[in-house]
Amino acid sequence: MDNEKRIMDAFIKAGKPLSAKEASELSGLEKKEVDKLIKKLKDGGKLESPKRCYYQPK
Repeated sequence: MDNEKRIMDAFIKAGKPLSAKEASELSGLEKKEVDKLIKKLKDGGKLESPKRCYYQPK
């Protein structure tokens, strides 16, 4: 499974906005990698930020 899918699955399973640290813990990826993926997914329109430093699927 690719890392983008792992991150999206973590956000979907959580059912609430997550910080990068929480997404990292749920997905098993390093926080540095999660930060890069969150930026990529946010720019691609797959994630949104309901409040500062927290993200959720659109």
